Amino acid sequence: MLVAVFLENHEHHDRSFLCFSNTDPKGGCCAAHTLAELYSTLTRMPGKFRLSTDQILLFLESLEERLEIVPLDVQDYRQAIEAAARTGITGGTIYDALLGWCALKAGVDRIYTWNLDHYRNLGSEIARKAQTP
Repeated sequence: MLVAVFLENHEHHDRSFLCFSNTDPKGGCCAAHTLAELYSTLTRMPGKFRLSTDQILLFLESLEERLEIVPLDVQDYRQAIEAAARTGITGGTIYDALLGWCALKAGVDRIYTWNLDHYRNLGSEIARKAQTP
């Protein structure tokens, strides 16, 4: 969802931006890992859609002002990976599992995503929180 917030030409920009702009640090959060994921994604967009590193750094600042950043410690990583292994999660889906684990750690009611399928296999506690903006 956050990629769509920062890309005005993204098909889900308007709904994502509205959701983001109505959030404050007391009511919204994202995983610390999300900062690196956004940087990676936005710096490798094709051609004219690629953002400069300066633009992305500004976006990350606004993200940090509006959302609580939730880190995972070693024990959190271990528990998240063990839970993923128990549910049959393999490959890159582990990164979605880590985002879900951050959401659980933060005690959120909702996880906003445009990739609902990625969250449906992460256990019922995470899956029932996932929704589109």
